[in-house]
Amino acid sequence: MSAEELAERDIHIHVENVGGIDRTDVETVAGVTVLTGRNATNRTSLLQAVMAGLGSDSVSLKGDADEGAVELSIGDDTYTRTLTRENGVVATDGEPYLDDPTVADLFAFLLESNEARRAVARSDDLRDLIMRPIDTDVIRTEISELEDRRRELDDQLDELDTLQDDLPDLEAKRRRLDEQIAEKRDALEAKEAELDDADRDVDETREEKAELEDTLDELRRTRSKLEDVRYDIDTHEESVDALHDERAELEADYDELPDAPAGERSELDAEIERLRERESSLESELSELQSIVQFNEDMLDGDDVGRLDSLNEGSPGGDDSVTDQLVADETVTCWTCGSDVDADQIEATLDRLRSLRQETLSDVNDVREELDELVADRNALDEKQQQRDRLERRLDRIEGELDDHETTLEDLAAERDALTDEIETLETEVEQLENEEYTELLDLHKEANQLEFELGRLEGDREEVVVEIADIEERLDERDRLEEQRADVQEELEELRTRIERIETEAVEGFNDHMATVLDLLDYENIERIWIERVEQTVREGRRKVDKSVFELHVVRTTQSGTAYEDTIDHLSESEREVTGLVFALAGYLVHDLHETVPVMLLDSLEAVDSDRIARLVDYFAEYPEYLVVALLPDDAAALDDDYERVTEI
Repeated sequence: MSAEELAERDIHIHVENVGGIDRTDVETVAGVTVLTGRNATNRTSLLQAVMAGLGSDSVSLKGDADEGAVELSIGDDTYTRTLTRENGVVATDGEPYLDDPTVADLFAFLLESNEARRAVARSDDLRDLIMRPIDTDVIRTEISELEDRRRELDDQLDELDTLQDDLPDLEAKRRRLDEQIAEKRDALEAKEAELDDADRDVDETREEKAELEDTLDELRRTRSKLEDVRYDIDTHEESVDALHDERAELEADYDELPDAPAGERSELDAEIERLRERESSLESELSELQSIVQFNEDMLDGDDVGRLDSLNEGSPGGDDSVTDQLVADETVTCWTCGSDVDADQIEATLDRLRSLRQETLSDVNDVREELDELVADRNALDEKQQQRDRLERRLDRIEGELDDHETTLEDLAAERDALTDEIETLETEVEQLENEEYTELLDLHKEANQLEFELGRLEGDREEVVVEIADIEERLDERDRLEEQRADVQEELEELRTRIERIETEAVEGFNDHMATVLDLLDYENIERIWIERVEQTVREGRRKVDKSVFELHVVRTTQSGTAYEDTIDHLSESEREVTGLVFALAGYLVHDLHETVPVMLLDSLEAVDSDRIARLVDYFAEYPEYLVVALLPDDAAALDDDYERVTEI
């Protein structure tokens, strides 16, 4: 149901065991509802219950209960949440109003513990908060995929460059072979002419000539086989030399690899496991501390340290500065011992718990960083071991190939010896068949046979070169297509990166515009401007440094003389930091148009703002959500319009 359809419908909420509430039912109408009362009246607990019904998990279960429930009815529609404590952890379930409460938690549910308000008070980088509701993961995935594709194209283009460099040498080799083939053909033609002349000069019978010719043909074929065997022997010997060289290089690489100390991998595994157990233990401790702090904050009903610390300083001031907007001191009943104690004593204890929580969080981060380093060390160790294994496997294959070549060489040597013996036998037969007139003819046949063999070898080499040139030219034809693809990929990359920069810039501009609006509404004399700047910084991610955008918050202040100067959050008073955080969170509500998707806006812990300014804020934001629920002390509530709905009993 849309927010418009919910207009003019009452809200009814039933709560059990949430915060400091045992059980209650509260009903309110559309518009502004003021939860008014003193401290420890469960106003913040009721706001948490509303958050739970809307979908938030930032809700605490009552300290003495293991189960809690919220039932939120808006008009005819009902939304439910259950809370269950198991092993010190509170789990939520049910069917809330929102499927994803991320943006609402940040900018619509503005309690004291609101992450946006706290981030400003701690001077955290605001980029994550501002960009979290904006889905840029899809764009970043596309960028990563395009970068991978660009690297592939660059590799292919580099390969084409190498082939292009090889082409001139191949073409020169082809020309040399053409010249050698032409020379060899001329020599063969000349030798055949000499052979024809010698044949005509020989006076012999047809039978004698035929027998001699057959023997000479057999001699020619045998010589050709012998040349082939010699060529194969040369080829295998070259392969053996190449394998010996490769083996020497691989053995050198293997020797350069550092030895892995025995047990180092298991020691790393054990240390990683220990740190993970430590991380889990710290996270459990952090969760328990969070529950304790949240419970005690709920019991104090959201009153902040800044307010309590200044309760003894007198009555509320005017508009001179934010730090002057505080009220008188009071006592509360301790919920652990039952005695009346000063609220600032409880707040001091809470401060110590918060400090312990922050220290524990720091310990968790330290453990995670150490874990990342150890996992990286283990990965590096695994990579070296894998490299060592690869080298060993390749060395084993080389040994096998060398054995194969040696076996083949032995066979070829035996075949060469046999062919040599056969040639000697054939030459003896020829000598027996020929007379002195055939001696010259035999020599010519031998020379012609040798020329034919050499010519065939040259023509075979040329054919191989021609095929290789054709393959390269075919590959080079792909260059234009690959370069066009790379240009397209680069253009897409630049467009996507520009899109993220544009999204971040627009988000920052939106926050700056709306913070200016809220600040004008509050009209503080000593705070001139609050604005966010998007800057690029080099940050550390694990073991490497990367450039990332960071959103820095700036505060421009004015002196009593009217001089403006820039200050940092760290230099502001605690109440001024609270106001700055509130301004940032309220701007986020306006930037993301949350009134269009979230029917309820919640405001709490406004003690750093004086009652007149609270009234202006409420009047301004009353125009946006269907339901604006604000928790105020009676003095602050008195400044609001009497027509606003008021709830005094929870």
